[in-house]
Amino acid sequence: MGVSGCGKSTLGALLAHRLDCAFLEGDAFHDEAAVAKMRAGHPLTDDDRWPWLDRLGLAIKETLASDGHVVAACSALRLLYRERLRAAIGAPVRFVLLDVERDELQRRLTQRTDHYMPSSLLDSQLATLERPRPGEDVITLDGLIPPEGLCDSIQALVTEPSSAMTASPL
Repeated sequence: MGVSGCGKSTLGALLAHRLDCAFLEGDAFHDEAAVAKMRAGHPLTDDDRWPWLDRLGLAIKETLASDGHVVAACSALRLLYRERLRAAIGAPVRFVLLDVERDELQRRLTQRTDHYMPSSLLDSQLATLERPRPGEDVITLDGLIPPEGLCDSIQALVTEPSSAMTASPL
């Protein structure tokens, strides 16, 4: 989880490959109207996000039912969004927040040419981001660490005997 440009898709795909499980890209679950809105430089509202979160949550739930494990990339910026995903999934979930400073995010977004999300929406995403609360099952990692190192850290947490993690929205 995290704002656009934090590296959640790169890390999610790598983690899913290492764990030999499915990877779901949250952006693929936005409807055309939401993508057009973002492409035009307008931030999404909660009303825009609810159906998207429901579609992604259902896909995670179905993938868990058929495959047993799944990694998903999703901004999950607000506590309410994370709670909605948890409710839709209906299984233990651990979120991983990739924390990156604004200047680095801006640099990454301006270098990206293959995504509909313009860098002009970064500030609205940062304003929407609700950092994990104490007791919330969210791991915060430094998004400046190379993806392989982040993957190593997450794998260590996943393979701990006390871990109940079965899905990892990033």
